[in-house]
Amino acid sequence: MRIMPDTNIIISAILFPNSIPAKALEDIVYNHTPVLCSQIIEELHIIFERKFKDKLYVLEDFLVKFPYELIYTPAFIDSKKYPYISDKKDLPILISAILGDVDIIVTGDKGFAKVEIIKPEILTPREFLEKYCSEF
Repeated sequence: MRIMPDTNIIISAILFPNSIPAKALEDIVYNHTPVLCSQIIEELHIIFERKFKDKLYVLEDFLVKFPYELIYTPAFIDSKKYPYISDKKDLPILISAILGDVDIIVTGDKGFAKVEIIKPEILTPREFLEKYCSEF
């Protein structure tokens, strides 16, 4: 399956390597096709620059070594064409996943939980592991 881990999952996995998000990300890497969009990469840089400046090298090392398919996030989005999402900052990620034909978004963001959509399936890291990881 093609799976997009959200920004918060990647940050949690990098900063807390024994966490549930880290376990989910590890399963995604070894058993699926990880997909990132340009919006997620931009958000990662902004957040690390603002909150974890001393760990920017960890982010860069992660992005260089992490195998993923890249999807371009459109600069102009007509929100009326897509499912409703409460946090408009998450819309570009949702749109990228839809346009990129992603099967699952793994996120800890509560705004995604209210999105009514069949594909991509939207799961928390724990839900993902319980549903798709036989070793969890």
